[in-house]
Amino acid sequence: MTSSQTTPSEAEPGTPSLWVVILAGGIGSRFWPVSTPDRPKQLLPLGSERALIRDTVDRALKVVPAGRLRILTGVHLLEPLSQALPELPRECYLLEPMARGTGPVLAWAAHAIAQEDPDAVLISLHADHVIHPEPAFSSLLRAAARVARDEDCLLTVAVPPTRPETGYGYIKPGKAIPAPEGFAAFRVSAFVEKPDAATATRYVEEGYLWNSGLFIWPVRRFLRELKEHSPEMAPALVGLAAGGSVEDFFHHVTGISVDEAVLERSARVASIEATFQWDDVGSWEALSRTRTADAQGNVVVGDGHLVETRDSIAFAETGPVVLFGVQNLVVVRQGPITLVMDRDRAPELKRLLDALPPEVVSGSQTRDGSDPSGVTRTQAASGHHDPDGTQP
Repeated sequence: MTSSQTTPSEAEPGTPSLWVVILAGGIGSRFWPVSTPDRPKQLLPLGSERALIRDTVDRALKVVPAGRLRILTGVHLLEPLSQALPELPRECYLLEPMARGTGPVLAWAAHAIAQEDPDAVLISLHADHVIHPEPAFSSLLRAAARVARDEDCLLTVAVPPTRPETGYGYIKPGKAIPAPEGFAAFRVSAFVEKPDAATATRYVEEGYLWNSGLFIWPVRRFLRELKEHSPEMAPALVGLAAGGSVEDFFHHVTGISVDEAVLERSARVASIEATFQWDDVGSWEALSRTRTADAQGNVVVGDGHLVETRDSIAFAETGPVVLFGVQNLVVVRQGPITLVMDRDRAPELKRLLDALPPEVVSGSQTRDGSDPSGVTRTQAASGHHDPDGTQP
C-alpha cells in the first residue's frame, strides 16, 4: 500500500493527514533474562499471546494504511522485526545509524515525513504499550489529530492514574481547549518527572495525570518548536533540511529525550485525556496487569506449575518451572538462566544486572545466539511455535 492510499476514516472531509511512527528500539534490560539487546521486550509476548510489536502495529493499522506507518529502530533489529511483521515492506522502517534518544529519532522521522507530506499530523506510539479497548484508542487518536491541527499544538495523551506510580511522569492539567465531543483536552501546566511514593500519592489526589509518552503533532509545528527550543538539535536539523545526510545528523545531535528537548520548553504543549486503559509494561510486575491471574493471584506464562503459591509471576520460555508454598515472587526461566526475585523488587532489575558478572548477564543465550530449546527468537516472540500448547 502506498502513502497516497487512505483508510476510510482519512477519506472523510476535514480529517487530518495522519501518519504513525512506532518507537521500537531498546537494549533489552527490563525483562532479563528473556529480553536481550537483539531481542528487546517489544519482541516478547508480554501483553497477550503475541509479541508486543505485533499488537502495536495492528492497532496502528486501524488508523493509517501501511504506507503511512514508520517503525523507528536500529539496524540490528530490522531482521527480527521483519520476521515478526512479514507484511510490512522495507519502506516502513527508519533505521537509526546510532542511538541518540527519542528527541533526535522523532525529529528525523518528522523531517522525513514532512518531505512526503508537509501537512501531516504525526502520531508517535511506543512498541511496548498495552492498550484496551482498541476502538476507543483509534477514536481518541483521530480526535487528538484534529485538536493538534486546529490548535497548532504539540499534543500528549494523559492517562487518568489508577494507582500512585513512581515509575511514570505526571502532567498537571491547565486551561481547557476545544476538543471533539466526548473528549477532554487542556493546556499543560507542568510536566513532573518520576516522583517518590509520597509525592505520587499526592499527585493522584490532586488530579495529576500520567504522561503516557503517546504524542500527536503537526510535523511542521514540531520541527519549528525543535528549532526554536532545542539547541541540542537545531543546528543539525538545519543541516538535514539543507540536504545533509542522516548519518551526519545523528553524529552532530546531542542525545536527548523529546520531553526534555521540546515538551518541557515549548508554550505550545497540550494534552488530551485517554479514554482507554494503558500500561507501558515497564517490568516483570506489569504481567500482573496485562495477563489474567488465577484465583490465587498468580500469572503463568509458559510451562509453569504453581502449588500452594499466591500472588506470583512465572514465565517459562524454556521451562518448566515449579513454585511450591511461596508468595509474591517473580520466577523466570530462559535457557541456562533462572531468575528468582521478590515481586516488589522487579523495578530494580537494572540494578541487579549492574551487579552481576557480564558472562552471567549474557548467558541467557547460547554462543550462536539461538535459544537452547531450539525455538528461534522470532518464533518465541511472535507466538508461531507452541511445542507444548502453553508457550505464548
